[in-house]
Amino acid sequence: MSIVIMVGQLILGLSILVILHELGHFLAARAFGIKVEKFYLFFDAWNFSLFKFNYKGVEYGIGWLPLGGYVKIAGMIDESMDTEQLAGPPQPWEFRSKPAWQRLIVMLAGITVNIILGIFIFWMLTIKYGETYTPNANIKYGIVPGTVGEKMGLKAGDIIYAVNGIPVKRFEDLTSTDVLLNHSVLNVQRGTQKLDLTVPPGILNDLSDHDHGIELFISRIPRIKFTVDSVVAGSNAQKAGLMKGDSIVAINNQPIAFFDQLQAQLQVEKNSHIQLSVKRKDELKQLTAQVTPEGTIGFAPKGDLPKQDTVTYGFFGSLPVGASKAWGTFTDDAKGLGKVFKGDVKFNKAVSGPVAIATMFGSQIDWLRFWSLVGLLSMVLAFTNMLPIPALDGGHSLFLLIEMIKGKPLSDKFLERAQIVGFVLLVTLMVFVFGNDIVKQIVKH
Repeated sequence: MSIVIMVGQLILGLSILVILHELGHFLAARAFGIKVEKFYLFFDAWNFSLFKFNYKGVEYGIGWLPLGGYVKIAGMIDESMDTEQLAGPPQPWEFRSKPAWQRLIVMLAGITVNIILGIFIFWMLTIKYGETYTPNANIKYGIVPGTVGEKMGLKAGDIIYAVNGIPVKRFEDLTSTDVLLNHSVLNVQRGTQKLDLTVPPGILNDLSDHDHGIELFISRIPRIKFTVDSVVAGSNAQKAGLMKGDSIVAINNQPIAFFDQLQAQLQVEKNSHIQLSVKRKDELKQLTAQVTPEGTIGFAPKGDLPKQDTVTYGFFGSLPVGASKAWGTFTDDAKGLGKVFKGDVKFNKAVSGPVAIATMFGSQIDWLRFWSLVGLLSMVLAFTNMLPIPALDGGHSLFLLIEMIKGKPLSDKFLERAQIVGFVLLVTLMVFVFGNDIVKQIVKH
């Protein structure tokens, strides 16, 4: 059932994005009097569709090949490769008969809709939920680094008080893309010592192969003290006699003050019997427990999590906040692509496909997560379509800009060949992305 929910959310999210993207092209074409022959969600390869109907001269349908969607615009060289129509003289209702500036607007309309949609979604989420964050000043015991964070020199208990000399106001900013993508310098307080630690340029290579990759850098939960909140029925913790309210103060006589210390010690003691020193009210008890192969004993902690703040905005005050979040996603994509070209990030580490995206949606329906991902993917789709690759909107737009500069259109033969090259590139990329997703899942498991 969990797989059905993941796939269902993926299909719903991508369908919303594709339909609205293509609707942008459709409405712009109709506004300039250009005939639209087809409007499809997914591709009806070899003219096979799951569902279709005609309305006012346009064929609407759902194709069987779930690789996006398209509108077939009369008189345009596109993915349909309908060259027969172009053999006759140009008709006034055809794409090729319109001025280059009108055709450029039609090409950019899908990207524009995706940008507007992304801003709108983040705007609405900001209105409804505001912004909840943990003030960095409320972090009492410091951070908990993962293996990647430890490799760059971070230690449990470090206080990161600034990044590049700018004071950190929100704890969540420490794991933001600004920190990860910009080769940032973390200004660290370790006891009485102050250190500057630099985030390595290729850090995304180390984080991308893990479902919760950011945890390998810095845990989203800061260092906390804890007590036992509940004990799992039938677990090794219950068999050992652990009870709600207990404080574990040592394992095998090794002092335990924080939850991350407990987790680390349990990982060391996998499949072993351990002696727990437990403070229960005013008594110190000694319990013996068996650690599972996963490094757990079976209880839920209650930690002294730092107090969070929530900022709420009005209807119009939420707009610039939402727009900033959407634009941040767009610029992050550009920075990420730049890192790929620089060689800081491997291409297979930077791209994710449907399998990875479905995993992001999760196996439970969470509408905040769902719409946050749809907003993010809308901006990703806008950025991707802006790339000057033949067969993408960016490629068509580039050729139109060249035409406007030259004062005459590029030849149909050139455009046809470019479309074929672009289509082959996109299919090759899709095959690679699918395969890359599958390999990543196999490696993780």
